[in-house]
Amino acid sequence: MTTKPPSPVQPADQSRIEQLAYASVSAIPVVEPHDRDRLGYNVWRQLTLKMDSLESAVTTAGARMLISDQEAIRIIRAFLRDKGITV
Repeated sequence: MTTKPPSPVQPADQSRIEQLAYASVSAIPVVEPHDRDRLGYNVWRQLTLKMDSLESAVTTAGARMLISDQEAIRIIRAFLRDKGITV
């Protein structure tokens, strides 16, 4: 029995909104990695749907962060501002 090598994976474009959303939360200390994923998803949702504020996205995520919500919002907002996105 032989197996084929896996398909080559091309890295996603770093300027895509999904990559920016998840990268914006990468520096936030959390209890488990899944907490960061939930937070990144809610930031992405806020950026694409523009329904809620960033503050609401952080609260809705329910991520167990090791810093305050206000500090996390400051970090996310600063990262996005550096990338040219205003929230």
